[in-house]
Amino acid sequence: MVLVAMVYTNNFLNVRMAENEFSTNKQFMLTTGLQIDDIAWTLGRTQTVRYSSRYAQVTFQDAVLSYSVEILNSTGWYQIFTGETGIILFNMPTTAYTLGNDYLERVFPSSNGSFLQEGPSAPVSHVYVMEKLPMGTESFTRVVVAPSIRMLPSTIGPQSYVKFYLPILEDGTNLGLSQSVTLTGKNVTQYVFSGISQVRFNVTFPQAAQGFDKSFFPFENYFTFDHYEETLELQTDSVVELYVGTMSVSLGLHV
Repeated sequence: MVLVAMVYTNNFLNVRMAENEFSTNKQFMLTTGLQIDDIAWTLGRTQTVRYSSRYAQVTFQDAVLSYSVEILNSTGWYQIFTGETGIILFNMPTTAYTLGNDYLERVFPSSNGSFLQEGPSAPVSHVYVMEKLPMGTESFTRVVVAPSIRMLPSTIGPQSYVKFYLPILEDGTNLGLSQSVTLTGKNVTQYVFSGISQVRFNVTFPQAAQGFDKSFFPFENYFTFDHYEETLELQTDSVVELYVGTMSVSLGLHV
């Protein structure tokens, strides 16, 4: 009886420790997602965020979201940008902590699941909890940081302006020296076009075969076939500015 009680108590404590660790590192991933906005628009800026975990690890999955941007002027549609971005994952084995298959919790933003967010305080990444099984050879309860787009409209006199901000995450140097994530701004590219009446965004999934498909990214935009799509109607002859901030994600870079 004593041995049974000891085993039960030990298992219970392990589950509670894993639960507390997951909850704590959900906040860490939220901080990481918010740091993207501080780093992406400043060349050379660097920020390291640290975490502590007994059961889980942070990984970077490169090139899992492909964003393209098209504009419509008086002569037709033109593609002005296409690029792939990675995501940051906090992976907790389901043997240590599970919430149930197909579990989804939006951390930030908590209510709006669109990959296109509007306003000066709108995020440029989605942070959410996802458990999707099976995926690959291991099963995880994950906290995901996935880049999205911020829209900032304004009007100066009769002229309408719409600015869009998109961070692109690339794989950096991963030394595994510590439990940390280092974000470094690499480049900021500006695209400016005038006389625009519509803008169209498409999101596709280059690694859908590995499980990183539309069901893994719970965006609420209009879905058609194998991609998400959203078209914006602008005021006639609007000026569109697109800012793409490329940054590297390095794991365990510093002791």
